[in-house]
Amino acid sequence: MLKIAVLVSGGGTNLQAIIDSIEGGKLDNVRIVKVISNKEGAYALERAAKHGIEGICISPKSFGERADYFKALSEELKNSGTELIVLAGFLVVLSSDFVREWRGRIINIHPSLIPSFCGDGYYGLRVHEKALERGVKVTGATVHFVDEGTDTGPIILQKAVNVEDGDTPEILQKRVMEQAEWIILPRAIRMIADGSIKTS
Repeated sequence: MLKIAVLVSGGGTNLQAIIDSIEGGKLDNVRIVKVISNKEGAYALERAAKHGIEGICISPKSFGERADYFKALSEELKNSGTELIVLAGFLVVLSSDFVREWRGRIINIHPSLIPSFCGDGYYGLRVHEKALERGVKVTGATVHFVDEGTDTGPIILQKAVNVEDGDTPEILQKRVMEQAEWIILPRAIRMIADGSIKTS
């Protein structure tokens, strides 16, 4: 049984996709041991509570030093028995020390086909705005391991999504979530749980 912690800043739609996969039997060898948000009142914490999953807010604002925040985050993860950290819309840049400590045990979902529309500043609607500005006909989502860079770690899975005439960033964002993110994130977790993708 792979024990995962899901880190999220907002509504938690990718968290919901993982929960649905577990409850639907597609991830029968995975358990969410903790949902952690950096924001008080994040709806993701409500989602967790509705499904009997322990959720907690650990805010960087509560710590004077950035290093102390990541130390507290790491301790919480260890205490919950976390084996894999899943970043599902977690808008905190991880410290190099934290990444080194958990190397090979952190994955992230990004709403583009890396290496396109990724890196510093590319998150949320901005990714889709830039894809539409560039005029690409295909976009998608990527699940990758996290390293010290931004969206630079080894790719696990990608799924393409067509860009359609008349798309707005909001419409494209919704399509990428529904047709790519919510599919490949649970699939990547299952691959790690099954041992077909090796962590560190």
